[in-house]
Amino acid sequence: MASTETPQRIAKLTPLAEVLAAVDRLARPVPPRTVDLDHAAGRVLAADVAPEARIAPTIALRDGWAVRSDLLLDASAYAPVPVSAAWVEAGDPLPDDTDAVLPPDAVIGAHGGQEAIAPATPGEGILRAMEGGEAEPLRRAGVALRAVDIAALRAAGVRRVEVREPRVNIVSTNRQVDAATDTAAPLLAAAVEAAGGRACVMRASTAAATLEIALRDEAADAVMTIGGTGEGRGDRAVAIVAGFGEVVAHGMGIRPGETAALAEVGGRPVFMLPGRLDAALAAWLLVGRHILRNMTGATAPEQSLPAILARKVVSTIGLAEAVLVRCGENGAVPIAGTFFPLQALAQADGWVLVPPESEGYPAGASVDIRPLP
Repeated sequence: MASTETPQRIAKLTPLAEVLAAVDRLARPVPPRTVDLDHAAGRVLAADVAPEARIAPTIALRDGWAVRSDLLLDASAYAPVPVSAAWVEAGDPLPDDTDAVLPPDAVIGAHGGQEAIAPATPGEGILRAMEGGEAEPLRRAGVALRAVDIAALRAAGVRRVEVREPRVNIVSTNRQVDAATDTAAPLLAAAVEAAGGRACVMRASTAAATLEIALRDEAADAVMTIGGTGEGRGDRAVAIVAGFGEVVAHGMGIRPGETAALAEVGGRPVFMLPGRLDAALAAWLLVGRHILRNMTGATAPEQSLPAILARKVVSTIGLAEAVLVRCGENGAVPIAGTFFPLQALAQADGWVLVPPESEGYPAGASVDIRPLP
């Protein structure tokens, strides 16, 4: 029996520049919150992080003798200088009133005491303590914390940091897809987490009811849906969202992912991705990443790797295109553009953006390869 509901229709493909301008209006940095350092990996800092008052003692960088350097400026094998030296091993805190570590054979026993047979310079063989209030922060606001940052901050005595961590509800609207067979929702959730957000994948037997719950959830900072954005008889995601807010764009000048949509509900962005895996991925790469960067307040440049194209890329004027590439000895080889076969998804080392004003790139052109989630 044919559905009596009015089908969704895509009136036009909104240019990517207009979509991103709308994202800038809708997706604003979320309020910061304080989290334990143990839970901050991958999160974007909301404030600079400075060391505590005195974050660690000065430590020895090598095994040897801790000494006062100003007492040993003229020490040599021909003119030993009596010294009171303390033995330290690499990583040990330096004793008070010492500022250098001499090698093991630079101090000898003589006349019932110790003598230095080599000079020492201030700071030799040590790692000085960092003082609180130093001009340069350990890590600045707008950057995502890496594992090495967490280690350094912990060593610096930092235990809690302020981050911006948007919570994103992800709704799969395809009732035929469950957790065991879903491919797009786990990928999108991982991409959100990698971008500094917190993803919550929502599933239920009735897609419309689940979507409504996600849209009404005041704890969510944004909602992303997967599927139901096309003009098929069962596609209702955009129409449902329109009942809760304003659809800013339905249909985008991107490829793959032309049926993607963007809306505002309760002052929050709602990004609706196509259900096909490759189209959902491309929509995330071209638009979704921008939403998360805005909401986390990320300011660090996005990662990319310059490369030379081994073969030309042909694109359509007016469409922004994500092209998968594989890196080899002869450069970056384009392996998928209009759509992404599964083999290309598995073999791709990254992707290249072809802007809408370009017809593509010739072989030998320099391009920036961006990472996949």
